[in-house]
Amino acid sequence: MKSDELKNIKHVINGDYIVIPIETGYIKPNENLNSIIYPAKELMEDGDYLVIAETPISVSQNRLVDESKYNPSLTAKFLTTFWSKYLWGYVLGPALGIKERTIKNLRKLPEETKAHKEVVLQLYGMKHALKPASEAGIDLSNAPGTYVSLLPENPEKVAKEIKDEIGKDVCVLIIDTDATYMKNGKYFTGLPIAIDGIEADKGFFGYFKGQLSENMGSTPLGCSEKISVEEGLKIANIAEDYQKSLSTEMKTIHSVKAVLGTEMDEVTVEALDSITHTPAVIIRKRQL
Repeated sequence: MKSDELKNIKHVINGDYIVIPIETGYIKPNENLNSIIYPAKELMEDGDYLVIAETPISVSQNRLVDESKYNPSLTAKFLTTFWSKYLWGYVLGPALGIKERTIKNLRKLPEETKAHKEVVLQLYGMKHALKPASEAGIDLSNAPGTYVSLLPENPEKVAKEIKDEIGKDVCVLIIDTDATYMKNGKYFTGLPIAIDGIEADKGFFGYFKGQLSENMGSTPLGCSEKISVEEGLKIANIAEDYQKSLSTEMKTIHSVKAVLGTEMDEVTVEALDSITHTPAVIIRKRQL
């Protein structure tokens, strides 16, 4: 694509890269990903990256769980109130220097979090439930009502299928905003899955160790190519930089009300569909 053609396409420059957003409506359960694939097929060139957030893929796979159907156990109540809200919100969080936003969110955990902890306990176990927030990559902010979305099923396979549909020599990368950390040259994440080279499924223990390690940014979950961890992290973080610039970003349950004007458990599919979503970006190396 020539520079004069690019002028007519929404894009931003991030260092040596051009970032082209793919904007869609809300991708609904059991809906295909054509609203991402078709514009990608039209706009992408050989050598480009297509970076897709994990949630629209999970929702399209109907990887949704209704948390209102779960009755919190005593363990879930303990983990929510004493462990997450008080011990992490007031003692361990500040002591370990975790993000101020996370600390504020922990201190005002809503009652519904108890059912959420029960979901984590039943589906992923204590190793993940001990994590004070963002457990197992479960997304509370981009699903209607009392539903949450789990991580996608087999993101590497999905990435390869999307590349095949685009039909060009491109790299498709599916990412999660939850962190990958590095210590002594080794990469790890608390998330249940990640690309080769990142030790995954560390749960709380990965999160705790991560507070004493270097935060490398967003985690690549699956890729259509064999890619180095360093390259995957670099491209994932360029995509995340763009997402952070958007006024419609709903990274946490506390940002839902600011964006949609409604409480988390009152969010409807119609409300989610009323805003512009950017589930994917094309990233292209600049020709300098």
